[in-house]
Amino acid sequence: MGRVTTRYRVLRLDGGVGAHRPDSLAAEEPLEIRVNGRPLTVTMRTPGDDFDLARGFLVSEGVVSSAADVTSIRYCAGATVGGANTYNVVDLLLDAAVPTPEASLERNFYTTSSCGVCGKASLDAVRTVSRWSVHSDPVRLRASTIVTLPDKLRAAQRVFDRTGGLHAAGLFDANGALSCVREDVGRHNAVDKVIGWAAAQDLLPLSGMTLMVSGRASFELVQKAVMAGIPALAAVSAPSSLAVDLAREMGLTLVGFLRGSTMNVYSGEQRLGSMATEAAVSSAG
Repeated sequence: MGRVTTRYRVLRLDGGVGAHRPDSLAAEEPLEIRVNGRPLTVTMRTPGDDFDLARGFLVSEGVVSSAADVTSIRYCAGATVGGANTYNVVDLLLDAAVPTPEASLERNFYTTSSCGVCGKASLDAVRTVSRWSVHSDPVRLRASTIVTLPDKLRAAQRVFDRTGGLHAAGLFDANGALSCVREDVGRHNAVDKVIGWAAAQDLLPLSGMTLMVSGRASFELVQKAVMAGIPALAAVSAPSSLAVDLAREMGLTLVGFLRGSTMNVYSGEQRLGSMATEAAVSSAG
C-alpha cells in the first residue's frame, strides 16, 4: 500500500549552510483491532503486516495460541463515515471454541505496561495465564552466536535504512539463523508482528528460539516472549527492573546491553553453558 514511509520537504542545516531536501519518515497511523466485530483495542503502528500484528497481540494477551483459533482476519470496509476503507481497522473472527475477550478500546489487559498493573500482580498474572513453560526449554546458547544477532537484525531492517526511525524484532534459532524480522515505530508492535507471523505458521510455542530486539527490554516484551513460548530475549539496550523480575520468575534467558562482544546476562545464564558457569565461579572467587 506504500504507506510504510512518508516523504516530507525539510530544511537541512550543515555548518550554518541550509538547503531544502526531501526526507523519508516512518509512517505512524492508528490500528483498531476488533474481535468478532467488536472493538478491542487501538495501537499506534507503522502500516504493514497488520494481520500479524493483530494475531500476535491476541497471543500476547492470552486470547489465542494456534493458527486454528483465528478463522479469518480482514480489513473492515466502510471504516469511515464516507464508507472508505482506511486499512486502519482489522477484524478477527475467532473459532467458536475460543472465548471472546471483553471488548474495550482501552488496553486494560492484565499484562500491558500501560495498564497500571505493576509489581507482584503483573508477575502473578503472567504465571497464571502463560500456556507454555519457558523454564523447561532445554535449548543451549553460545555467546559467540548471540553476539552476531544485532548485526544480523540490523542488516534485515530495510525500512530503517530509509528512515532511521523504526524498531525491529527478529526471531533466531540456536544457530543464529533468522526466521522472521518485523519493523515498527513501536517496539511492542514489532514483537507482536513476529509472534503473529509464527502463530499464523502454527509454530507456537517457539521453543529453542531467541527474540532479538533493537531497543531496550521492557516488562511488556518479556511478557510477550513468555506468552509465545520463547526461552530467550536479547536486547541492545537495558532491561527494566520488572523485566528482570519477570524473566527470573519464568525462567527466561534475558540478555541486555548486547553490543560488540559484550553483554549482560540478567536471567537464565545456565543456557549459556560452561562459559557462564565458569564466569560465575570466577566472580565469586
